[in-house]
Amino acid sequence: MIKARIPAVDVQNANLADHDKARKEFCWQDAEKVFSWHGGNKMNIIAESLDYWAKDPAKADHPALKFESRDRQTSYSYRQIRDQSARWAHLLARFGFEQGDRLLLFLPPCPEAYFAMAAAARMGVLFCPVFSSSSFYELEIRIENISPRAVLTHPDLVEHIPVSAAAFIEHILLVTGPAPNVFEKETIVEKMADSMPDDFPTVLLPADTPLYLIYTSGSTRPPKGIVHKHSDMTGMLTSARWVLNLKADTVLWTDADPAWVTGTVYGAFAPWLCGVTCVATARHFTAANWYRSLEVLGVSTWYTTPRVLRDLMEAGEDLPTRYDLSALNHICTVGAPLTPELLYWAKQHIGCTPHDNWWMTETGMICIANLPGMDIKPGSIGKSLPGIEAAVIDDAGEPLPALSLGELALREGWPGQMSEIWKEPQRFARYFKNGWFLTGDIAVEDEEGYFYHQGRNDDLLKTGDGKVVGPFEIEQVFCLHPAVAEAAVISKGREPGRGISHLKAYVTLKKGYPASNRLNYEIRAFLKGNLSSELLVRELVFIEQLPKTLSGKLLRRVLRAWELGLPGGDPSSMQD
Repeated sequence: MIKARIPAVDVQNANLADHDKARKEFCWQDAEKVFSWHGGNKMNIIAESLDYWAKDPAKADHPALKFESRDRQTSYSYRQIRDQSARWAHLLARFGFEQGDRLLLFLPPCPEAYFAMAAAARMGVLFCPVFSSSSFYELEIRIENISPRAVLTHPDLVEHIPVSAAAFIEHILLVTGPAPNVFEKETIVEKMADSMPDDFPTVLLPADTPLYLIYTSGSTRPPKGIVHKHSDMTGMLTSARWVLNLKADTVLWTDADPAWVTGTVYGAFAPWLCGVTCVATARHFTAANWYRSLEVLGVSTWYTTPRVLRDLMEAGEDLPTRYDLSALNHICTVGAPLTPELLYWAKQHIGCTPHDNWWMTETGMICIANLPGMDIKPGSIGKSLPGIEAAVIDDAGEPLPALSLGELALREGWPGQMSEIWKEPQRFARYFKNGWFLTGDIAVEDEEGYFYHQGRNDDLLKTGDGKVVGPFEIEQVFCLHPAVAEAAVISKGREPGRGISHLKAYVTLKKGYPASNRLNYEIRAFLKGNLSSELLVRELVFIEQLPKTLSGKLLRRVLRAWELGLPGGDPSSMQD
């Protein structure tokens, strides 16, 4: 673990300035007191967000959503987006939607996706966003699994809906025309929504009513449909205020598609609960597009991924100097480990130090974070939030002492914990042991309570001296070599009789460093000299690009498939 420390820059401006004090005093019951339903069991996330701020004369006309596409920028105030969500709720009701029905959102980024999410929540309909790049197989398994009453989509995407899955759908609703007429059940709803009343009453629901469902891939089984509920709002609001440091005048850009849980929670509901402006864009990623959006939209808080930062870094140091990024005062990252190299690059060339954090689709909210009021230890995902008890546990479910490698676990019961895996109660039950929620991630906790992510549970490696290490630790050392851009390590089994992991490394090189046998040997020797002489990296392969999900998460299972000569799939279409 890296010993460097970056002192907190502006503790006085942090919404949570004293983490240790808050850990002792905070409880979730107190956090609930900001909501009108406190002390009761009937609630709705829209009543506490869009409806609440639309009724406030000082906030009703404040922008709730700014949307940027290639040729235009639109803005919707809290009053306007409240009205739009009511119109869309009337629209869904016209197509037979009732509380408990499911709506599949198969859309590229667009305002209608946000209107439909809010409308579904308003009336107690469970919505499920999926990526517009989803394959036939991905759509088929999701549609057959949840049997949505309707799919809301774009005409250009209709032909991607499998014919076999269409039998599980009553309606295919198109946000615009013309209809492609692939299916008889297609309806253009663009003008229909505009003509609907803007007074749909928000339905108050039991706390455990499902709000949204997002699928996350399993490494060996079909994707899991993770269900979250309306009462998650307590965790959403609290974590957004603390980690994203949202203020009344914040302009928040969470550059994630709503089909990724980060885009649903921190790209829509959390900022709406906090009464701030969230922005979204339909632009395809290029470094110039991202810098331009930061400038033109006046982004003050940016929630992104290490993958985006790496792409910006590779685009060069000169590019960010061409844009006015003076409004930007806070960057957070999630989705993959933030390496010290990326942290220091962003600090120097973008003007903000990225604050890494950790959570999962299953946790529903940020659970471990580098808060604005805390010192940063490069390479660490931070400390657990007040109200979240995190630990590194052994195979028996018992907490390990500091500086021990084990599975990251959270004590059950925080507001955000998934409520079920759709139609798979046995799979859901396997997440829990001795009162702990098992994340499947490997971590180390230091003496000060900072956690360091070390990979997944099935990625543990053993050295010749009996030490167990995570692949991320090895990959970090590889990346300290001046020629290495990125690295990934997998195990090819263990040496007979010794139990030592036989490792294979995949390395991408920085520009200006040609691959050679000599460099191959040098990099492996560098690892042994800087981590352990007992590491058996028998193979090192130079490749152009590591396989990653859309969020930038490394796909070691694809590397393992390649090693076995099996198809690994198209990484560019994999979500998580």
